Amino acid sequence: MKISPLAGKPAPPEILTNIPRLVAAYYSEVPDAKIAAQRVSFGTSGHRGSSFNLSFNEWHILAITQSICLYRKQNKIDGPLFIGMDTHALSVPALASALEILAANGVEVMTTGMEEYTPTPVISHAILTYNKGRTTGLADGIVITPSHNPPTDGGFKYNPPNGGPAGTSVTSWIEAKANELLEEGLRSIKRTTLAKALKASTTHQHDYLNTYIADLGNVINMDVIRNGNIRIGVDPLGGAGVHYWQPIADHYKLDMTVLNKYVDPTFRFMTVDWDGQIRMDPSSSYAMQSLIGLKDKYDISFACDTDHDRHGIVTKSVGLLPPNHYLAVCISYLFQHRPGWSKNAAVGKTVVSSQIIDRVTAKLGRKLYEVPVGFKWFVDGLMDGSLAFVGEESAGAAFNRLDGNVWTTDKDAFIPSLLSAEITAAMGKDPGEIYKDITNEFGAPVYDRIEAPATSAQKKLLSALSPQQVHITEMAGEKIENILTAAPGNNAAIGGLKVATKNGWFAARPSGTEEIYKIYGESFLGRDHLDKILHEAQEIVNTALAAPQTVK
Repeated sequence: MKISPLAGKPAPPEILTNIPRLVAAYYSEVPDAKIAAQRVSFGTSGHRGSSFNLSFNEWHILAITQSICLYRKQNKIDGPLFIGMDTHALSVPALASALEILAANGVEVMTTGMEEYTPTPVISHAILTYNKGRTTGLADGIVITPSHNPPTDGGFKYNPPNGGPAGTSVTSWIEAKANELLEEGLRSIKRTTLAKALKASTTHQHDYLNTYIADLGNVINMDVIRNGNIRIGVDPLGGAGVHYWQPIADHYKLDMTVLNKYVDPTFRFMTVDWDGQIRMDPSSSYAMQSLIGLKDKYDISFACDTDHDRHGIVTKSVGLLPPNHYLAVCISYLFQHRPGWSKNAAVGKTVVSSQIIDRVTAKLGRKLYEVPVGFKWFVDGLMDGSLAFVGEESAGAAFNRLDGNVWTTDKDAFIPSLLSAEITAAMGKDPGEIYKDITNEFGAPVYDRIEAPATSAQKKLLSALSPQQVHITEMAGEKIENILTAAPGNNAAIGGLKVATKNGWFAARPSGTEEIYKIYGESFLGRDHLDKILHEAQEIVNTALAAPQTVK
């Protein structure tokens, strides 16, 4: 992975996105449904792309929204639809397009209008709150965000009545219908003007902010934070939660400083990520340089990505805490400080998350539920209470209310961020220090991730990797114990390959959101051992890409 000379430095003017051109391309360009890269395509979390390459523009959003309306009608989902957007430049025109379709189709819409932003977890919370106790007239939602992706990108995601990201069967139906609409030139869509949509009797203003904030005390022990008198710093990274943090501090009387209260669709205030792009990734030390530089000013500080479903925790003791480390700390703390949780509730993790989680979970006497990458795999378990905490190595997590009931079924960066303050106040040490205690007991794994560009065709090859393509019986000097193409928890395909030995593993898979592939690796025997694992993993991937005829 080649690190850009700009990595970790303030974004120079020459790499900033030309926002007027980006928005103009959204409205002026027409995708060709015969070209795969210009069709509607739902990855791990919705349809994403850029208007610059005709993968995300007005036609896509009109088609997807009409498809969602048809899906709702077919499945008798006739309650309100909660909709919100993040601060990416393409989110505003996408919201306008969606409202035009929703109003014309007579959908009852709950929105903050065109002026305010709504974080992903807040929409999930609103859906679940509305649907509680109901069996008919259920609500669902649309989240307009490309997550932490660069400023050129847009994203559009559907959340069904369970409040979480839609499963594959749902997204496949919506995707297919949307592409049919593209192919026919959008002839059968129902559409009105934005002015009429905003004034329609079916379009309603909804107070997302105060409803969500007032409920936070039922998932985080705010008394512990407040009574601990700890100083908290938070950087919304110019994202959808930008107007939430000060009201949270005021409502719960927390000593919290909001470090960046501004929205700028170029995100010029960011430091540049590893590859020379601007990316609002709170798990990246390059993107988080500004907050890391302030670590000694606060007892705990944190940041969230653009739609506030990913968190980054900065501690005095170690600076930015890697996501895997913090997940282990959360699990260790929560299952010992939530007496209202079910004794049978399990821990959910993705196949590319650290095995330190396995060891902590086993010590707690809890069941581990391991699934492919994608938060949708956790939704049912969160809903039925069989999962109490779930997390991804990419810094996404959710967990139950204090009483053990479901909070959200989508990633929520607010609650793990605030939990870091609760942990610091309750334990008298920050999560970085607690992780050190954990490694003293279970060992200290070394974890890394390689990323490289990949075309759509190459990504398809990688997703079809099979055990037969691994021609070695040892890896980095250890006997291979498992070669997985399906996750142990639910037997669902992982869309790639995972190879494990006693003290290490790697997983290779294409990204569901960007034109890259990723190789994850971990070793409990040190950096040299991990480097050997990653080297051998890279050879397996190179062989697969060089010999596509071997992929079935």
